[in-house]
Amino acid sequence: MTAIRVEDDGAVRHLILCRPDEFNTITPEFRDQLGQNLDDADIDGSVKVVLLRAEGKAFCAGFGLDWSTVTQAHSEGTDGRAWDSVQDIQMISRYGNTFAKLHEISKPTLAAVGGWCVAGGTDMVLNADLIVASESARFGYPPARVWGVPEAPWVWVARLGLEKAKRFLFTGDEISGQEAAELGLVLECVADEDLADHTSELAQRMAMLPLNQLQMMKWMLNDVARHQYQPDTSRLLGFMFDGVARHTQEGADFVARSQEVGWREAVRERDSPFGDYGTRNSPTSRK
Repeated sequence: MTAIRVEDDGAVRHLILCRPDEFNTITPEFRDQLGQNLDDADIDGSVKVVLLRAEGKAFCAGFGLDWSTVTQAHSEGTDGRAWDSVQDIQMISRYGNTFAKLHEISKPTLAAVGGWCVAGGTDMVLNADLIVASESARFGYPPARVWGVPEAPWVWVARLGLEKAKRFLFTGDEISGQEAAELGLVLECVADEDLADHTSELAQRMAMLPLNQLQMMKWMLNDVARHQYQPDTSRLLGFMFDGVARHTQEGADFVARSQEVGWREAVRERDSPFGDYGTRNSPTSRK
């Protein structure tokens, strides 16, 4: 199944998340297509800028719990062996390291976010060089409440600062598009109807520069981030503790509950005390 459609507009490569009925949730196929498309864009000399956008009401509602909770439930205890933390890191790092390509490829990456971008969606999009949100955008990491930690903690600190990153990861609270812009989580917030044109115009403006200028700027600025935040080390800690969080008693109880009542109801029960995400008539947040 095609999870990402590719379109070119001059020197701007559009990567379009195109599973709107599934809220563009992350699957192994999604991961593989994203990684391949970013690699292809990086080596294509005609591409100067990569613009990531999505179809539907959700940019990316995270990892689909319909398959990931089942995968975890079936992988635990079936052969009498204890949880293998190294194997788990290798598994989750395939996702985290793919998302990191948005930061690491030599060409600027820009994301246009409308609707839900939560949990694993933030693991992905916060790696982009620039993010423009619409007024309908909603960001957050609800698995902070149970069953997960961010796979790249450094991006939260780099964008929000340490104290505000703690404020939102200590609660899992959602962040509106406008609030995200005010906090510095994203570059700016625009009206929903302006998001497509505004981000396309910004991408085209960036593409007016010579490719080598863009690449040198990105390498230079990323080197600052590399020394200040140590992204590789941050991701490794994220991978490690994400696995631990999914294998605590609370994490195991969450998976068991999702098998009993379905993942939508399990997520609703998790988030309803906070009065956000799935407790409203909106796409349910996911890991």
